[in-house]
Amino acid sequence: MGCGTSSKKGNTSEKVCTDLVSSTQLVTSALILENQQDLIVRAASVIQNWYRRYSARLKARQHYALAIFQSIEYADEQGQMQLSNFFSFMLENYTKTNNEDSALVTRLFDNTGLGNKSQDREEYVGLIDVPDSYDGPRLQFPLTFTDIDLLLQAFKQQQILHAHYVLEVLFEARKVLKQMPNFTHAKTFPAKEITICGDLHGKLDDLMLIFYKNGLPSENNPYVFNGDFVDRGNNSMEILMILFVCFLVYPTDLHLNRGNHEDFMMNLRYGFTKEILQKYKLHGKKILQVLEEVYTWLPIGTIIDNEILVIHGGISESTDLNILCQLQRNKMKSVLMPPMLMDQEVAVKTNKSGSVNAEPGKVESDKSPSEHLTKQEWEQIVDILWSDPRGKKGCYPNTSRGGGCYFGPDVTSKVLNKNQLKMLIRSHECKPDGYEVCHDGKVITLFSASNYYEEGSNRGAYIRLSYGAAPQFFQYQVTSTSCLNPLHQRVSAMECSAFKILKERMIARKTDLINAFELRDHSRSGKISLAQWAFSMESILGLNLPWRSLSSHLATIDSSGSVDYMSSFDDIHIEKPMKDMKSNLSEMMYRYRADLKIIFNIIDSDQSGLISMDEFRTMWKLFNAHYKVHIDDSQIDELASTVDFNKDGNIDFNEFLRAFYVVHKYEKPDSSFA
Repeated sequence: MGCGTSSKKGNTSEKVCTDLVSSTQLVTSALILENQQDLIVRAASVIQNWYRRYSARLKARQHYALAIFQSIEYADEQGQMQLSNFFSFMLENYTKTNNEDSALVTRLFDNTGLGNKSQDREEYVGLIDVPDSYDGPRLQFPLTFTDIDLLLQAFKQQQILHAHYVLEVLFEARKVLKQMPNFTHAKTFPAKEITICGDLHGKLDDLMLIFYKNGLPSENNPYVFNGDFVDRGNNSMEILMILFVCFLVYPTDLHLNRGNHEDFMMNLRYGFTKEILQKYKLHGKKILQVLEEVYTWLPIGTIIDNEILVIHGGISESTDLNILCQLQRNKMKSVLMPPMLMDQEVAVKTNKSGSVNAEPGKVESDKSPSEHLTKQEWEQIVDILWSDPRGKKGCYPNTSRGGGCYFGPDVTSKVLNKNQLKMLIRSHECKPDGYEVCHDGKVITLFSASNYYEEGSNRGAYIRLSYGAAPQFFQYQVTSTSCLNPLHQRVSAMECSAFKILKERMIARKTDLINAFELRDHSRSGKISLAQWAFSMESILGLNLPWRSLSSHLATIDSSGSVDYMSSFDDIHIEKPMKDMKSNLSEMMYRYRADLKIIFNIIDSDQSGLISMDEFRTMWKLFNAHYKVHIDDSQIDELASTVDFNKDGNIDFNEFLRAFYVVHKYEKPDSSFA
């Protein structure tokens, strides 16, 4: 029967037909919709997987860049620690040096704090007037909260605190710090938390952000600042003044622990000395002399609720809190100045003419042995300032930094249990998230300087502790224009900077690297396997990096996987003041430029920036003898003569070192891991 044979039946049939068509359309639409949804889901899945891979690659690149920054930072600290061996060497060799050399060595140690007496307040502050034209902050002693606010507002406007007030603050801080024990004690209550901050390293914006988020220090808002206030950043003086002024207003509610950078020898390498001399050209040296002593009076730790130990670095299996509580901490002038005078049994006595008489087997110095730490006491402080936790059990030398030790979870448990403590909070290491928890929750690493290596490289963090509660972590990151860039741009910038400093490390060991490469290039083809290249890089540079993963950034690799090892140096070279200078000499000067500059700055007691030809030769001979760098004296004499441009018998040492700088011919395009 057709669809339209009868009106009644026809209507029914038409309705059935219409329903069938509608049902078919609905089914078809549903199938189409289902297919579209399936396509959308699959497309979303593809996009999600792509984004996850993309994010993972960015994370990997960021991780590699941070590994480079940290490895080179620790290698530099290792070089800094090795200076203590150099100073030991010079003391050991007093009897072997001629009069000229001995006179220079005497000057060196006269200017390193070994013979410095406590500075007189009136001699320094009383002779410095504040002119009417000075429009910066004027502090009123005794200090109050008003002075804290005044200082913060002035520093926000990039004003400089006058040297008169800087010295006043330092002398006042010294007076109060002298009354403090080696370990200060703090208590929390349910209604009174305490905030702990890690390394700040001269980053004023981070400190301002912490105070903005967490409030200013007060009796009801106590703080612990766990060392490394200075160096590397541009505002170490501002941070130091803010912390000391807050400390003087709230001496029982703001705790300042000494870090490994509260050390005048560290400041010579890592920037704070230079910052002071630039900001205070007239009175900078006086500030440095007083600051050197103030450092020694900083407490070395804080104990909270008799349960939580807060120290800058870490512990070792021999850490003894009884010894640390009883030693005279002000005897620790610098980690780079170990108590050699006692151990060496060398007498050094300077007569009025400046010559040196040295007699082995007898101790005669301006300071009696009681004014120096014992070797055991010195090592105890070095351990708590320099050590780092690791997952491996036991206690073993900190080969990365060259000072302190690595300590495992068993060492943590042993020391905490022995002293009836529950937790160790330490700083000293940059962490991507600003903090890290390890050793079964018993050790917390806290780092408060965000963007430490490069913009976007890491977040900062602080901790709030309340009685009987778990620590609360607060993270932040100071933002700038570059921080608003897309993540891939920030990672690329950080990566570029990391590979640049790694290349500089490579060029400083170019001769040694080439020798290592050629040793494995038996066919003299100029190519070696990737494994051989990676082994050579690690054995010479000792940076413990994932060299295989980094290889495409550092050298040319052919289709068979062989590395053209000379391509590692294609885009970088060291400038030389002499065209015919041997490569190993220019590399040596570049490699040890920071050490040489520190020694020069110590010798250059009048801060003239000049060093005599004889002093330069003597300094280098001593350095050469200790480091065994095998550079002929004739080369040094020729070099010294060449850089004495006006032939006045003096060398502008800063200009001399600037002659040995690395030139990057070009930057490689961003073909990274993405």
